[in-house]
Amino acid sequence: MLEQETTVPTPMWGRVLVWLCLPLLGAALLWGVLLLIDRLPFGGPLELVRRLPEPWDLVAALGVGLIIGLIFAALVDAESLTVRITSMEVVLTRPGHRRAVPRGDIAVAFPDRDQLVLLGRTGQELAREPSHLSHQRLRTAFGSRGVAWAEQDPYLEAYRRWVPRLPEVPDAADAVFTARQKALNSGDDEDVRELREELGRLGFVVRDDKKKQYWRRVPS
Repeated sequence: MLEQETTVPTPMWGRVLVWLCLPLLGAALLWGVLLLIDRLPFGGPLELVRRLPEPWDLVAALGVGLIIGLIFAALVDAESLTVRITSMEVVLTRPGHRRAVPRGDIAVAFPDRDQLVLLGRTGQELAREPSHLSHQRLRTAFGSRGVAWAEQDPYLEAYRRWVPRLPEVPDAADAVFTARQKALNSGDDEDVRELREELGRLGFVVRDDKKKQYWRRVPS
């Protein structure tokens, strides 16, 4: 007998639209800029495009716009989350990334702005993934498989803002918070993610708000 499962995917039509529309939008935007460039004080790369002979100036502008659109499409598509819930585990996948969490370890699932979070029995963070999936669909999917759902973080009132050298934060964790703050300020998302997981191993759960870090401790 095949194992029953519940899946909540990012609609394929939405991903296709992203890959079609954003490159076209980028090309159209650069074309529009090229038409206006003689009236605007642009310099740098756009000045070089303007000096190209026709029709190569238009070809170059459309090509640059297309590339910019493709870059943005890749960034958006990287957050195309699929949630698969079985009797044994919850699997969160997006392009280039997969995380499986044993279902018995999960106490609650909830949305945190544009992310989906899974918490364990003692409040530890088991997974946090970008998600633009419908909250209603997720609530129904988790509920149908017996996983508790909350509309917000049940520990929201327990968080405190991190500042350097707090007496409650050991030196090892403080060093990780400091490094993570630098990564937040510079926009290094991969480092931000890795350092969040390192803080989790040290017994801290962290959430961000406008490049500020807020933390709470997790019982051992």
